[in-house]
Amino acid sequence: MVRIRVKVGPKGQIVIPKVFREAYRIREGGYVIVEPRDDGLLIRGVEDPEKVIEWIRERRKKVKSLLGRLGDLSTVDLEEEFES
Repeated sequence: MVRIRVKVGPKGQIVIPKVFREAYRIREGGYVIVEPRDDGLLIRGVEDPEKVIEWIRERRKKVKSLLGRLGDLSTVDLEEEFES
């Protein structure tokens, strides 16, 4: 596990090191989620909502096309197919 010590500023602010910001796509003006845990705080990057919505739309298209192909199997008797 990688650990980096950072200094806390006068208003309780910390700077997230660049290597972590890049790895977890934390950008200026973006948001993070801070969760209290028994052993400390968890800081998690939040994806851009528009990107998440676009991913859902693309995923929905893929699933819909897959369901169409699976629906075609409903007319096939697999026992007859394998007996031939």
